[in-house]
Amino acid sequence: MLRATLTSMLHRKLRLVLSGLAVVLGVMFVSGSLILTDTLSRSFDNLFAGVYADTDVQVHGEPKVAVDEFEGEQVPATMPADIVDRVADVPGVASAVGEVEADGARVIGSDGKVVTSFGPPRLGVNWGGQGGLIELRDGRGPSAPNEIAIDAALASNAGLSVGDQVGVLTLEPRQDFELVGTFGFTEDRDTIGGVQFVAFTDEVAQELMLGETGVWTAVDVKAAPGVSHEQLRDDLTAALGDGYQVRTGAELAEDASAGLRSGLAFFNNILLGFAGVALFVGIFLILNTFSIMVAQRTRELALTRAVGASRRQIVGSVLVEAVVIGLIAAGLGLAAGVGVGALLATLAGGFASLPTAGLAVPASAVISAFTVGVLVTVVAAGMPALRASRVPPVAAMQEAATPDRPLTRLSVAGTATLAAGGAMLALGLTGNAGGQELWAVLGGVLVCFVGAALLTPLIARPVVSLLGRLFSWSVPGKLGRLNSGRNPRRTAITAAALMVGVALVAGVGVILDSAKTSIGGLAEDAMDAELIISGEQTGPRPPSFDPDVLDRAAALPGVDTVAGLYGDQAEVDGQTGFVSAGTDLAAVRKMFGLTAESGTVDTLAPGQLVVDSRTAEDRGIAVGDRLPVQLSRGEPSTYQVVGVYEWLPIFGGFVLPPEATANFGIPQPDMGFVKLTEGTPADQVQPQVAALLADSPEVSVTDQNAFIEQQSSQLDSVLTMIQILLALAILIAVLGIINTLALSVLERTREIGLLRAVGLGRAATMRMITVEAVVIAVFGALLGVVVGSGLGAAVVGALGDEGITTLTLPWTQLATYLVLAGIVGVVAAVLPAIRAARTDVLTAIAYE
Repeated sequence: MLRATLTSMLHRKLRLVLSGLAVVLGVMFVSGSLILTDTLSRSFDNLFAGVYADTDVQVHGEPKVAVDEFEGEQVPATMPADIVDRVADVPGVASAVGEVEADGARVIGSDGKVVTSFGPPRLGVNWGGQGGLIELRDGRGPSAPNEIAIDAALASNAGLSVGDQVGVLTLEPRQDFELVGTFGFTEDRDTIGGVQFVAFTDEVAQELMLGETGVWTAVDVKAAPGVSHEQLRDDLTAALGDGYQVRTGAELAEDASAGLRSGLAFFNNILLGFAGVALFVGIFLILNTFSIMVAQRTRELALTRAVGASRRQIVGSVLVEAVVIGLIAAGLGLAAGVGVGALLATLAGGFASLPTAGLAVPASAVISAFTVGVLVTVVAAGMPALRASRVPPVAAMQEAATPDRPLTRLSVAGTATLAAGGAMLALGLTGNAGGQELWAVLGGVLVCFVGAALLTPLIARPVVSLLGRLFSWSVPGKLGRLNSGRNPRRTAITAAALMVGVALVAGVGVILDSAKTSIGGLAEDAMDAELIISGEQTGPRPPSFDPDVLDRAAALPGVDTVAGLYGDQAEVDGQTGFVSAGTDLAAVRKMFGLTAESGTVDTLAPGQLVVDSRTAEDRGIAVGDRLPVQLSRGEPSTYQVVGVYEWLPIFGGFVLPPEATANFGIPQPDMGFVKLTEGTPADQVQPQVAALLADSPEVSVTDQNAFIEQQSSQLDSVLTMIQILLALAILIAVLGIINTLALSVLERTREIGLLRAVGLGRAATMRMITVEAVVIAVFGALLGVVVGSGLGAAVVGALGDEGITTLTLPWTQLATYLVLAGIVGVVAAVLPAIRAARTDVLTAIAYE
């Protein structure tokens, strides 16, 4: 039986190529993602190992507020000046040197714009001279307060040379320095992983990057001869006591790598999620391929049963085919994944100025490739295998055909599955899934897709017939319409593959468009300001501006009220979160229309705060409570709650008095709001405010409409990224259309020959196949648009409490998907149409 199965596969190898190709692409996505993240992880390991290779031990202070890398920027803890002497006095220490290193030194390039960063920090450091990693490339190190040196890559990107006057933004407003030197790093590197370095003198670095002089963020310690790094670490820990972190160079490298590995793991999970979508779509393709081939082999299978093969052997033969296809496709997919992963790692390394580690294939990639490849094909072939085992021996006397079975069972199963998926989705979206809301939502979407696919055959024939009428003005069009609706199960499975990709894109589009509309409406209704000062993120640190701009703007003619907002990560009553402070609470209340639910939200004295109603309810906070607060700098303080205001989708959280901003990580406002007097046109005041921001090129002043559009554009970028990642799933769906048409043309060889014999020309034959492909593709896209819009509407409905209250359908996008589906159908029909047109009439008529 095994020999017969393998021989049969060899005779039908071309029919299995496209279904195998779906697995190849899916496995390539999975293995490529794992190889990419593994390569980048090892590259960062090597990078940090090199960075800390010359470090014996370092001492750091305990951060005031521990911030997760996904929550915001970690403000470094400072240590007093005498820490260097204390460390130096510990036995076993050969030398101790104080260091300053903090994110937030933004260089203004020769074009007047801040040099952006795609993620790595922009560090302001004190110049410690050459040695270790540092190599001077040009000039010298800074020795005067008005001098700086920068890394060679930053100098190149900014278009700067030694001798230039350079503007730098820090915790203080813009200051200009003379560029006296550029430096690189060992191994002839101009940068380390894309990090930007600006080196000041010690006191200037302390003042501009830490907000005070005479403090350090780290002490670099060299061990005396014969003292191990671990022993010195333990001795320093014992001598310094609590409040300090003492780590060896190897531990620092591991900690830095671990932080990035968690980010890479998150990125890897996203890629694997999209790979899972591609494989899910591939299941439809494989299922359809095996179903068609089982139908075409009815006589062959019946003869096999007639000569003694049992049902179990028939099932086994089909599953053996699936396993063989899965193994071959997994091997090819793994090979392709190695190439794709290596290419993407090289591109990412070049983009991030990161020397990539050598290519290696992790065991997880190999195991995942073959597990996924075989599992997907076997699961997809399961139902066709069972169907094949039910072919009776008497079918050997009948012509091969695909039976048009009743759809009752399928429709009932589809309805039940769709209902179950909807229930799971509802539990997840309403927060009633016992802490597993994300999995409930993802599982609900998956089950909904399965349910929709099971129900698709029920509507396939009438909908396809209706769509086909658009092309029924000619004989080939009528024939294509009839062919596309001939077998609703086959048409449904083919269309369902395309439905999944389109539904996800359409659903996300509905959610994002609804979010943009809702937020825009809320901003217009709740934000009582004609002009907004804000900036686009150019790096990990949010843009900010000189607080004096707000006072000077308030003095401009035509300005009624000005308010500024500061933001910081803080620990309030034992929980870490975001807090804000306004220059004037009364002005903030007026700008956002804050309403007091209890207490007062008119003014804040030092030591007082207000909080939104949702946070107060969740944490059991009431007016009069005294809460301990630890900001990014300074010592813990106790604040009294004097008011609870009504939560708004665009404004919430704890609000502290303006005096608290002195201990914020960034003691500068990141947003400003300008309310004009009645009758004053915004375009009259806007240029004057823009002039005040001349030294803050990260930020700009816009009217309310432009601000809303600026914020909404970030959501457009999210949609574009999702469309790119889902392109592979849609490509597999296109392969499904090609495969279905190719197998259908083969199945209808005699029919096509007869049509050719009675006068249907080659061009007309090609048009017939093209109409069939276009109808199926548009049907799949239409299903995707409907299902995706429904899922998107469900999510929007569940997010009403979060401020997304307006359902908006992106009609232009949805129409574009339908048009693109028609084009996809035309492209998918090319090869099957050519094959059908080349059918020899006499050979086709005699075809069995």
